[in-house]
Amino acid sequence: MTVLRDLLRRPLALFGLLVVGAVVALAVLAPLVAPYDPDAQMFEGLTLEGAPLPPNAEFPLGTDLLGRDLFSRLLYGARTSLVIGVVANGIAVTLGTLIGIVAGFFGGWTATVLMRFTDLMMAFPALLLAIVLAALFTPSLWIVALVIAMVNWVQVARVVYTETRSLAERDFVEAEWSIGAGRWRILFRHILPHLVSTVVVWGTLGIATTVLLEATLSYLGIGVQPPTPSWGNIIFENQTYFTTAPWLVFFPGVAIILLALAFNLVGDALRDILDPTQKGRH
Repeated sequence: MTVLRDLLRRPLALFGLLVVGAVVALAVLAPLVAPYDPDAQMFEGLTLEGAPLPPNAEFPLGTDLLGRDLFSRLLYGARTSLVIGVVANGIAVTLGTLIGIVAGFFGGWTATVLMRFTDLMMAFPALLLAIVLAALFTPSLWIVALVIAMVNWVQVARVVYTETRSLAERDFVEAEWSIGAGRWRILFRHILPHLVSTVVVWGTLGIATTVLLEATLSYLGIGVQPPTPSWGNIIFENQTYFTTAPWLVFFPGVAIILLALAFNLVGDALRDILDPTQKGRH
């Protein structure tokens, strides 16, 4: 409750929380809020020449090249972005934390093998590696989430490894060793609790990165495949109408930026609250 109270006192963090809360609420309530089926191709959704309609009273955000309501597709696209963001980032944080804490706590050849593998993965550009992995598998929502997780765990592993190595050398850990405490007791009772704040911060910040990477993959045509709506593939499908129907690119683009910004603002605030030594560092 103290952390939440501190978050609410920060204007930027409060803005981020409101945006995240609004997007989550709209995504969950999409079947109730969306005025149309997101896949419904409506004859009245196109002009007589077959072009998309601009925003109007019937279609608040206009229609796309197939006469589908853009507002409805954005609402259901929010579901896709949030599911991938939470699932992919959850897998990445869990895997990175596991590798980092094992390498940092046990050290020796275990740390050498795990950290050299982590360094090897970090040497590859994340987007290029994600494109290669996505091209090897049939794209779907869960495959995209798994691919993103496989390229995002390395930063978490490196940070957790460094934190664990530092904690393992603290006096309270040495005292536990001296009285004969087992390694699992030390790990779960004394190391892990000190890593919670780091994991929470990286978990929050990582969702923003995941949302952006999912949008990039979908825009490149190797992410979530149509007709399943995602903000990235909405831009991909309608990019040829950028000059004549700019709303088809503008609205999903703004949605992506706002959600990523919101998670970054909340993550930055959590970093300052949970670790005061990082305050003001960027």
